[in-house]
Amino acid sequence: MEVDVVVVGGGAMGSAAAWQLARRGHSVRLLEQFEQGHHIGASHGATRNFNMAYAEADYLDLVTEAKDLWDELAAETGRQLLDLVGLVNHGNVRRLQEVRSSHAQRGIESHFISASEAADRWRGMNFRSDVLVVPGSGRVRAGEALLALRQAAEAHGARFEYSTPVRDIRVAGDDRAVVVTDSGEITARRVVVTAGAWTTKLAGSLVRLPRLVVTQEQPAHFTPLDDSLEWPSFNHNPDPDDPRDAYWYSPVYGMLTPGEGIKAGWHGVGPVTDPDARTFTPEPAQLEALVRYVGDWLPGVDAGSAVPISCTYTSTATEDFVLDRFGPVVVGAGFSGHGFKFTPAIGRVLADLADGGSAPARFSARR
Repeated sequence: MEVDVVVVGGGAMGSAAAWQLARRGHSVRLLEQFEQGHHIGASHGATRNFNMAYAEADYLDLVTEAKDLWDELAAETGRQLLDLVGLVNHGNVRRLQEVRSSHAQRGIESHFISASEAADRWRGMNFRSDVLVVPGSGRVRAGEALLALRQAAEAHGARFEYSTPVRDIRVAGDDRAVVVTDSGEITARRVVVTAGAWTTKLAGSLVRLPRLVVTQEQPAHFTPLDDSLEWPSFNHNPDPDDPRDAYWYSPVYGMLTPGEGIKAGWHGVGPVTDPDARTFTPEPAQLEALVRYVGDWLPGVDAGSAVPISCTYTSTATEDFVLDRFGPVVVGAGFSGHGFKFTPAIGRVLADLADGGSAPARFSARR
């Protein structure tokens, strides 16, 4: 069988690439090793933060584009994908001042409020320092987003195949590769690898990638004590000069997941793991510290109600993404726990790479 493009990996990024490629008129076949809706990788779950609090130009370009594309995808599929409930950023005020300056240069709405004003508005949260509020942020309905991406891609002719592991990829020329599955071989002009935690296993011998570290992360949902409380999404950085934050493992992110509670988690500090040999069991000391954080900073929830979640991060040393092409093989990887918000724009970049275009230099595997 021959097609224009095979996409390997049916999570958020692969699905977005399939949508972007199919709407350009390419014949696209997406292969996913697990069943639809599985919980083994990094794209499952109901919600993700949609946060525009970046200072770097290339990330701001990408997230601004992503917001427009989320809206376009929602209109195309009739699904609501963004809940713009606002996002609050606190801790490390110097960094937040850089973000606000970048926003001002681009006309992105954001503003500082005092800790007391923030506590009055969001009574389920505690604040110690000035808070950067980004009203046009909030959360992505991640589960709906995956369904929407598939719906839109298939409407343009893409074919999605689940429970179809890829056993090998063979490069047969600058514009030709062969993808091997249990049911046969598929020849394509391009192969887009968006395999998450399996990227190095699948493509590491084909292309020169930076080191990708796979960790098992363990956020948790906590039960709100009062259903009338207003909850923005949030990011919170520890204060390196305050001993009260010494027990923190990393910055904390969180959001309301309707029907499940308030999600909170450390960022990118879980144990290194083999994606094929995960325990799915929380690391006790980190979970204990997360419960302590919630007790200190989220008085609107029951800190003792933690329901742990297990997911993977696949991270580069800088937490920058890898978006690059090597002959007929395009790779999207290393989304490092902050990639989901960018999903439809990442799909556009991957489609550009497949069509001979380029990605921002920050994301080159050869940087």
